[in-house]
This record gives sequence, C-alpha cells and structure tokens, in this order.
Amino acid sequence: MDSLTALFLPGVGDVLFYVLLWCPLLALAVDWWLGEPPVAWHPVVWMGQALQWSGDRLAPSSPVARDFKVFWRSALVWCALVAIVLIVSGLAQHLVLMLHGFLAAALLALLLKPLLAWRMLHDEVLAVEVALGQSLPAGRAQLARLVSRDVSSLSAVQVRESAIESLAENLNDSVVAPLFWFALLGLPGAALYRFANTADAMWGYPGMRGGRYWQWAGKWAARADDVLSWLPARITALLLVLGAQGLPLRTLARQARKTPSPNSGWPMAAMALVLGVRLAKPGVYTLHGKGRRAGPLDTRRAARVGTRVVVALVPVVAAIQLLVAMVLSAWMSA
Repeated sequence: MDSLTALFLPGVGDVLFYVLLWCPLLALAVDWWLGEPPVAWHPVVWMGQALQWSGDRLAPSSPVARDFKVFWRSALVWCALVAIVLIVSGLAQHLVLMLHGFLAAALLALLLKPLLAWRMLHDEVLAVEVALGQSLPAGRAQLARLVSRDVSSLSAVQVRESAIESLAENLNDSVVAPLFWFALLGLPGAALYRFANTADAMWGYPGMRGGRYWQWAGKWAARADDVLSWLPARITALLLVLGAQGLPLRTLARQARKTPSPNSGWPMAAMALVLGVRLAKPGVYTLHGKGRRAGPLDTRRAARVGTRVVVALVPVVAAIQLLVAMVLSAWMSA
C-alpha cells in the first residue's frame, strides 16, 4: 500500500509532501531558464510518435458513416497507451522518491518540466508580433507554428488575435492543467494529461485531416481531453481575471460559451475581457465583440498577463497539494 501511495498519490508523509511541494516551482524555473529538452529526449514527442503510428492504422482514409467499431478500437488503443504512460511515469516517480529529499525534488522537477511549457509558448507568441512587424506573410508563417487553422487569408489583426487566443488556450493546456493534475496525482497525473491533450490535438478532429477521417477514430480522445481539461480551464480563466476589478463572472461565463469547445472558450474569453480586445475566429465565434481591435502592444500585454497567471498558479497548486495531503492522511488514519 505504501509503495502504491508513493507511486500515484502525492502528499503522504512529511518528506514526500515537501518534495512534491517544491517540484512545480522548480520545474517552472527550469522551464524559464533552460527551455525545452532536445526532441530526441522529449516525452511529449514520444507520445506524439506513438499516436501518429497508431492513428495511421486506426483512422480510415475516407469519410465513413457511423462506425462504432473504429470508435471502440481507437478507445482501446488510447487506453493501452495511457496505461504505458502511467506505468512508466509512476515507476520513474517511485524511483526518484527513494532518493534524498532535495535530490528527489530536483530530479522529479526535471521529469515534470517536459510536461509543461510556458517559456516556449511565451516566446513563440511574441515572435508572431515581431514577424508581423516585418511583413504580413512573415506573421502568418510564424502563426502557423502555433495553430492548426488555415492562416493564408488572415489579416494582420486576425493574425494577432489568433496569437493571443493561442496563448490563452495553451496557458491552460501547457501549464495550468499539467500542474493541476500533478498536484492531484503526482507525475503520472501530469503525464496522463499531456498524453490526453496531445491525443486530442492529433486525433480529435470532426472530419478529414492529414489524409485520415477522424470523426469516429478521434472521438474518444476528444472527449477524454474535454473531461480532464474542464476544471483546469476554469481555474485558468479565474486566475486571468483575478486582478481585473469589476469584471462579473457572469459576463465571463456568457462569453466563454460562445466557442464550440466546452473548455478553450474560458481562458480565451478571460484574456479578451482582461485586455479589452475583440478576439474572433472568422465564421465560428467572436469573444468580447464590443472590445477594440488588438494592437501590437496587446500581444505583449497578453504575455505579461500570462506570466502573472503562472506565478499565481504556484500557491494554488501548493494549496491543492495540501488539501490532497490532508484528505489522504485522514483516510489512511481512519
């Protein structure tokens, strides 16, 4: 029981609690100072490669009618890959936690770091603004590194809006949600979320993409990501509006529901309201339609707001870890 607890449930025992408490802060520091590890050693890249190989064999090459066979086959493969992710990350955490306190915290932070990415997102979004200053085609090309939509017909303002939207949405996907699930389940929780989010990005499309039809092959992956992102997306939105006085939560909720996604609209709507700008995806949604057109300074303001959210997230994660520790301690002593 003790080894299983140490493997998957953080917060049991004083030494273990303090090791896990320091990990998010250390991981964020490593992220900001060192950035991403080499591609060959990046676990999220490995997840993507496994999903690519599996997806090429699961999704049909042309549209099909309702196909529950493909749906369940894809769901089983998703679950099998998740099992591998949980076992590997759980064993890695278990081995690290057998070491001395500070060394364990440092090594666990190094394992956690590839599962979150704020510095890269921050820099890539600001690079869009720099590229726009050179030319519109350069701005579009830089934006294409961040989003999956067609950017060829976007205006300069739409390129800027898309970059700010990407920053807000990925602030949840790449930082808040991984750390939220780390606070609940340790390294396996963060790894589980990053796998689910990567699977959604690669499989979770309602039609054709990359020569494959994902309507049924990717439905499980899309719904799993929706479930795991539900609460973190709302936490991200609340952290974004934390310093915005006079912003009713009812307004935030009304704007967030304008997007097709049950989750991404929350951080994007919060960012639009905090900056006072209009954010839109042509033909799909418009957030804060009464806001002004996004200007060059708004991209930089969005990056600063995002950094404030990352800083504010640290005590929130610590509070969740403390709550988990209290619940587990009460449960084990009962």
